[in-house]
Amino acid sequence: MSKDWPTIETDRLLLRLPGPDDYLLLRDLVADPEVHRYLGPQPHDPTTDMFSRALRAAGSWQLYGYGMFLVFEKEGGAFVGQLGMFRSLRGFAKGLDHVAEAAWIVAHEHWRKGYAREGMEAAFTWFEAEHGSQRIACMIEPENLASVALARNLGFVRYDRHTLEDGAVIDLFERLR
Repeated sequence: MSKDWPTIETDRLLLRLPGPDDYLLLRDLVADPEVHRYLGPQPHDPTTDMFSRALRAAGSWQLYGYGMFLVFEKEGGAFVGQLGMFRSLRGFAKGLDHVAEAAWIVAHEHWRKGYAREGMEAAFTWFEAEHGSQRIACMIEPENLASVALARNLGFVRYDRHTLEDGAVIDLFERLR
């Protein structure tokens, strides 16, 4: 199946699909304890964990036509993080299974620059042009105040709460268009 995969440019950012070795960028991104703080337990082997996540993300692109982008500064090319929408099967229902799920992870040195919002707005614009207007969900730990604020600024509203198997409490959000 041949597909022209998107590259998105904003005023300050370049969003592109991950390549075969980009799982190493993601491994290094989440190695920062501040970045990983709300991402669940640390994996036993971060390299193989990120490789597996990269393969799942590639599967979302292949099967559903959307997934996570890697984000870089246009000027200088610094790696910023990962964001976009992907398909997942969380298994606890509550409106997260079988819908696009939004997510964003930004490197600590790029916090408070507005990159997550700029990138997500561009990703939403692309997604809606390609896949139409539809419900998108996300999950955020309530203590992650910056992500909760970003979600609200992006049009998400909280609709439920769930406790994961590891005891972490997450709020469930949805964006209806």
